[in-house]
Amino acid sequence: MHSELLITEDGSHTLFVSEMDECYHSSHGAVQESKHVFIEAGLKHCLKQEIKVLEIGFGTGLNAFLTLIEAEKENKSVIYTGLEFYPVETEEAVKLNFPELIEPDKRAEYEALHRCEWNRKVKITTNFTLIKQQVDFTKADFSDKYDVIYFDAFSPEKQPEMWSEKLFEKMYLCAADNAILTTYCAKGAVRRAMQSAGFNVERLPGPPGKREILRAVKLKD
Repeated sequence: MHSELLITEDGSHTLFVSEMDECYHSSHGAVQESKHVFIEAGLKHCLKQEIKVLEIGFGTGLNAFLTLIEAEKENKSVIYTGLEFYPVETEEAVKLNFPELIEPDKRAEYEALHRCEWNRKVKITTNFTLIKQQVDFTKADFSDKYDVIYFDAFSPEKQPEMWSEKLFEKMYLCAADNAILTTYCAKGAVRRAMQSAGFNVERLPGPPGKREILRAVKLKD
């Protein structure tokens, strides 16, 4: 897909995809949105020392990069599976200014997220292992159970098939007991689809420019 580099309100980059008529991140701030939705509301609420993360929509690698930094900071072990059907071109991705704004001495690690091979397990740092899979989530099969799920697909208006109850049921089945799922979307239809799939869902305050987000938990039976 063709993309154009843009600067969001917090100074961080995003990519605008003309075919989707949508950006990968909020125009109000890419980094602050990702930190708020996926790290603060999601990852930090998982108390395990060894965490399996599933991201649906690997995109620019921003969520993976923020997770890598958090794993290093908290000395936790993360195995991170990122699914992406339409990968961003590597040379486009490495132009993004996320490392400079977040952790300047980690640019090599950020680029490694994009330059490493697809469809194999790659140890990026002592604490962070990445498995990038080029796959359509609607057709993917899972044999693993995940502790944290980042649901970061394009919006329901652009990709309605990704926000169905059927796909949330699929996420519920690959979620471990007490797993946390977070997403930037807080639409009522999305919340109801999550609840119908079995998740316990709550609305949380959103990042700048967004009133609310959703966090779902798979409660232990």
